[in-house]
Amino acid sequence: MIVKYVGFAAKAQFREYTFVVRGETSDPLEYTMSIANEAFVSHRARYQDAPDICSLRLHRELALIPNDPPTTYFCVTDAELAEYNEARKPKKPRGFFPHRAE
Repeated sequence: MIVKYVGFAAKAQFREYTFVVRGETSDPLEYTMSIANEAFVSHRARYQDAPDICSLRLHRELALIPNDPPTTYFCVTDAELAEYNEARKPKKPRGFFPHRAE
């Protein structure tokens, strides 16, 4: 299966991200993912991360129902944004010796 990011469209309440999925035996299908504009304004999502966030969501959906998904439009939830941000938080550096309090 090949997933290709096509582009986005800015709407009044959300941004839509479009992907084309080509399967081995089926015709290409177009999928649209949306993220609320408020998520960007409140810094829960970054514009440059949005295609990756949507791609991860689409891959999860395709893994659940690979052949004939019931819909081609998905909204990214606040929980998914939080999960994405948590997974990409910088890890605390681990030194060889514990930090001593002065």
